[in-house]
Amino acid sequence: MSKVLAVIPARYGSTRLPGKVLADLAGKPLVWHVHARASRAKLVDETLVATDDSRVVEALRPYGVRALLTRADHATGTDRLAEVARRCPGDIIVNVQGDEPLIDPDTIDGAIRPLLADPTLPMATVRHRLRDTDRIADPNVVKVVCDARERALYFSRSPIPHLRDAESPNRPPVTYWQHVGLYAYRREFLLQFASLPQTELEQVEKLEQLRALEHGFPIAVVETEHQSLGVDTFADLQWVRQQLARYDEAA
Repeated sequence: MSKVLAVIPARYGSTRLPGKVLADLAGKPLVWHVHARASRAKLVDETLVATDDSRVVEALRPYGVRALLTRADHATGTDRLAEVARRCPGDIIVNVQGDEPLIDPDTIDGAIRPLLADPTLPMATVRHRLRDTDRIADPNVVKVVCDARERALYFSRSPIPHLRDAESPNRPPVTYWQHVGLYAYRREFLLQFASLPQTELEQVEKLEQLRALEHGFPIAVVETEHQSLGVDTFADLQWVRQQLARYDEAA
């Protein structure tokens, strides 16, 4: 049986909302909620937080959350993930974003299943159906198109596919998919991926996953109905606080 390790990269020095991983949510640090929900995934054997700052380690200690202090000079969360993969046992490594306190455990399981089903598959990720036209046009919302086998063809900040005959009454229906930044990697591939040189499209779009496609590696993409929110601004933080308050009231 493959051991599945969920890793939550939690960089303290966020540009737009510094220290957001320790922001108070219902009396606990934001990243604690990410850890709690990731730990509920049925296919995950172990969950830990990987951080660049001892303040995160100390903040999580009273809750018994395992937090690993990693190097502070990693350029990306994937580099931090690769450091953890070198130090900790695990056949499949899941990258769970440290700023998504409402992440759905079933979505995490969904990203893991393709790797359990196909031992030749190096990585998998998640997509969510887009219906809001403003979000389709928003470059901060990453879109993905897939082939008939649900393998990624391309990721972009632009609306893809492009509607050439948008006004034609005979055009076929089109579905837009948002890419959800949750990844499951086979350990050996993760270490290889982190060592690959950056590629042209990756640098143009500022999307690290394009590096895998440009180097010829397939990415399985699974659908989820759940739409999580990354906390990037104070407004995002307030929205998540309201959602948690509603959960508490309903409980």
